[in-house]
Amino acid sequence: MPASESSATPAPVSVPELDPRLRAAIDDDLVALRQGAALWSRSSIVERIRALSATRDAVGTAAADWAGIAARAKGLAPDHPLRGEEWLSGPYAVLGALDGYLATLRRIAAGGSPLDGVRLDRAPGDRIRAHVFPREPIDNLLLSGFTGEIWLRPGTDASTAIRRAGLAQVTPGAAGVGLVLGAGNISAIPVLDVLYELLAFDRVSLLKVNPTQDALVPVFERALAPLIGRGLVRIVRGGGDVGAYLTAHEGIEHVHITGSAATFDAIVWGDRDRTTDEPQLKAPITAELGGVSPIIVVPGEWTDADLRFQAAHIATMRLHNSGHNCIAGQVVLMSADWPQREQFLRALHEAYRDAPVRPVWYPRADERLHALTVTYPSAEWSAGHSRALVQVAPGEDATELETTEYFAPVLGVVELAGTGQEFLDAAVAHANESLAGTLGANVIVDPDTEDAMGAGFERAIAELRYGGIAINAWTGVLFATPVLSWGAFPGSDVREVGSGIGVVHNTSLLADVERSVLRGPFRPFPRSLGPGRFSVLPTPPWFVSARTAAAVSEGLTRYRVDRNPLGLALTLIRAMGA
Repeated sequence: MPASESSATPAPVSVPELDPRLRAAIDDDLVALRQGAALWSRSSIVERIRALSATRDAVGTAAADWAGIAARAKGLAPDHPLRGEEWLSGPYAVLGALDGYLATLRRIAAGGSPLDGVRLDRAPGDRIRAHVFPREPIDNLLLSGFTGEIWLRPGTDASTAIRRAGLAQVTPGAAGVGLVLGAGNISAIPVLDVLYELLAFDRVSLLKVNPTQDALVPVFERALAPLIGRGLVRIVRGGGDVGAYLTAHEGIEHVHITGSAATFDAIVWGDRDRTTDEPQLKAPITAELGGVSPIIVVPGEWTDADLRFQAAHIATMRLHNSGHNCIAGQVVLMSADWPQREQFLRALHEAYRDAPVRPVWYPRADERLHALTVTYPSAEWSAGHSRALVQVAPGEDATELETTEYFAPVLGVVELAGTGQEFLDAAVAHANESLAGTLGANVIVDPDTEDAMGAGFERAIAELRYGGIAINAWTGVLFATPVLSWGAFPGSDVREVGSGIGVVHNTSLLADVERSVLRGPFRPFPRSLGPGRFSVLPTPPWFVSARTAAAVSEGLTRYRVDRNPLGLALTLIRAMGA
């Protein structure tokens, strides 16, 4: 008998007793959502556009409070240089998603396809690649020099991609009521997940916020008021007892979680054996669960300015949000044979050490940092012993570093042999085989080296088994560019979930998504005037080293809200001082 067909009688799911008033309120929410789902399934495309437009206005009105409350909750003072992170990873990302969904709906309303005007071509491995970014003029301003592609699964042809684009907005139907278990680290995530459920599947959502974001609930209620008023969203607070009650509730027809694999397993399996038993969760589930993200540094001939810039880039990948990111770069894979190895390592240590100090605020992060002191006693600590850089010595075991998602300021360096294509192929294989998870990978390569590898470079990118790949960019920027998809590489299931199941964002609503690839400039302005991609951006505002990041991030978000060209001009002037 196959293991999945065990004859053992499944143990009953233990559902905690809730306060009767809370239980009644949740049940009332589910009744309202069922009514809202029925109305949404019958709504016209014009009515849907109206609902999203009103939501966009509401998010814009709430944006300043949103960013301010999120920053305070993370211990960032009003004058802290990194408070701009809460603008970009909160209302800015949500406004970008709403703009993308509205553009998709308007194309459908006009009788077109979400892929109208999008260039489709071939990627290695019998894949169709949709060049979805930049799509609108604003994209060229806010992310100058960046381009993004969605790669579809092998075997999907162009006609199928065009026919299926739009998902539930082309073939609407009542998908019922879903539960969204919101992340606790990045404030845009719960809202972005709710929007994707609604647009991709016609599924309304009961959003349970993580307790770390309780302070943002009033902001979420204001931002989502047009959807709440239509019975499309309800928001509840609570801990694990509320989550357990909801995941076992017969009124929940689907669950989506952003969190850890341990939490996923607790929801799906409880005390059951995932190798032999049937899941305790009866509803289907999708998930985004993180992992250990590589930063592949392809050796080349870099200037001193290149070394400093890319070192700051890598420090940002790890230290954004104090490292409490599922997509934080954690392991630098670099060449032991690179002639500039020592220069690069000096620049990296300096950038990591000198980045602004901020609280390590996420629950239990201090425990993971303490565990590192035991496993890697030679780690270099900085920022008041709140961040660590582990340079794995030859012969030292890197397993713990490569398989533990620290979710804290821990950056590792692992060296591999080779240069050029030999190194890149080895780094890709190492990332695929040794690092936990498949959510996101980062690749840094100078234009001359990339050109020298030619088709071999694209073949190596195709071999990377990650759902998001950023080339001369950070996958955190890919996350905040919601026209691109976000999620683990396909292939996981509830028994071996890895980095998750399914995708979100994807505002063009493409089917059969395998991955997204974001490409950025190797050098900032004015050095971008040389070989490679041109960009008007100096130090990008998401860099932890950007001096004007807070003002620029706020200005970019406000431009998303009001499209005021004078405000944008002033913001770009500030950016030049970064």
